[in-house]
Amino acid sequence: MSEKKKFNIEYEIKSSPRILYGFLSEANGLTQWFADNVTVRDQVYTFTWDDEQQKAKLIAVRENKLVRFKWVDDDPQYFFEMEILQDELTNDVALSITDFAIEDTIVERKQIWDNQVEYLISVLGA
Repeated sequence: MSEKKKFNIEYEIKSSPRILYGFLSEANGLTQWFADNVTVRDQVYTFTWDDEQQKAKLIAVRENKLVRFKWVDDDPQYFFEMEILQDELTNDVALSITDFAIEDTIVERKQIWDNQVEYLISVLGA
């Protein structure tokens, strides 16, 4: 199996960290932009896309700042993280995504994130 590489992308989001955080951490928020359906039980999120389910455990959380998930069927060192960054001078808010993918699928994975985050921005009306 190929080694996955870490990658990071950042998006400017015109939203308050508090509002944005709800869309990153709550099942109903994630359902609006990330997956077709999301359920949570005991810190395990079940994401459904086109009748296909994937489970991820919430492994780190900082309120209004960050959520980190680990896919339950993936190696322990891999995760995906959504971090809210706020510029102290301008108060501009950015969403930083950290994820892992096999090298020749990184471009594709970034496009998926681009599409999802574009959808999130439209849902936020930002």
